[in-house]
Amino acid sequence: MDFLSSKRFVTTALVLLVVLNMVLMGVLWWQNFVTRSYRSVEVTRFYNGGGPGGGAELVLNDTQKEAFKKLRQEHFRKSMPTVQKIIDFKKALIAESVKPEPDKNKLSAIADSIGHRQAFLEKDLALHFHELAALCTPAQRDSLQKFLGNIYAVRFQKMNSWHGRPHRDRDGDDRPRPLPPPPAEH
Repeated sequence: MDFLSSKRFVTTALVLLVVLNMVLMGVLWWQNFVTRSYRSVEVTRFYNGGGPGGGAELVLNDTQKEAFKKLRQEHFRKSMPTVQKIIDFKKALIAESVKPEPDKNKLSAIADSIGHRQAFLEKDLALHFHELAALCTPAQRDSLQKFLGNIYAVRFQKMNSWHGRPHRDRDGDDRPRPLPPPPAEH
């Protein structure tokens, strides 16, 4: 009897092929669905999009790019615990607010805690922008300022748009508008 045609060999080979196929399918599934959530965003180019009213691209040399990358990583590493705490407080705020009889003092205390942490993040972000600007030449600082200002103008515009569509002026202009003044204290 020939070894390759024996029933034991054929059965073993089929089982082995099925197991290897399942392992391969598992690896492909893992790569496409599970690891996608662990990927981080890495900024490789710094520019403002070049839209209407936009400025020039922020051109950094390799040393500046590496320093920007390190500063950004350190900033995000340092900010994440505060961001996570804000998320936890917002969950608590939602949990309390949907109760039949929410405790208004507790809601106020949670909102104040969120506000203090938001203020800390904003101050820390401003210091981070200062650190980034310190790495730039004067011309690059101007481009960085336009870039950062454009980010917040676009965020504000998206926040106030209906279903993500930009608001248009009467003449059809949809450029980012300046931020409105803060509400007056009474």
